Amino acid sequence: MSAGSVFDFVAVVMMGLGAIGIGGPLTVGVFRFVDRAGDGGDTQADSMEAAGELLRGGAWIGCLERAGAYTTVVAGWPEGLALIIAVKGLGRYAELRHVDNGTAERFIIGTLVSMLFACACAGLALTFVGGMS
Repeated sequence: MSAGSVFDFVAVVMMGLGAIGIGGPLTVGVFRFVDRAGDGGDTQADSMEAAGELLRGGAWIGCLERAGAYTTVVAGWPEGLALIIAVKGLGRYAELRHVDNGTAERFIIGTLVSMLFACACAGLALTFVGGMS
């Protein structure tokens, strides 16, 4: 393995770890922004707390989602994104079916922010590695 290949591998792995690690706080930041942009009052903060109580394991699921999204794009199999979204949606369907407090919207916003960030990181990694060749 040449030094360039090792460097490319390390760059792709580091960008993937960044996608996984930074994506969670970024998603929380977007939730806070959405809460501030809403009507105000305690209902927005309450809805975020209620969403967290209903959708247990969201942080871990988000990490796995970003890892999967990043990996499928870097591996050249973007169709895997549809599989990830389908599994996540079906897994949460029963919990989201009868919810009225904004939890479903938070699920959608969180998924989109998380997936878009992971895909952007994958695109940057591919551009960086491709540009180095």
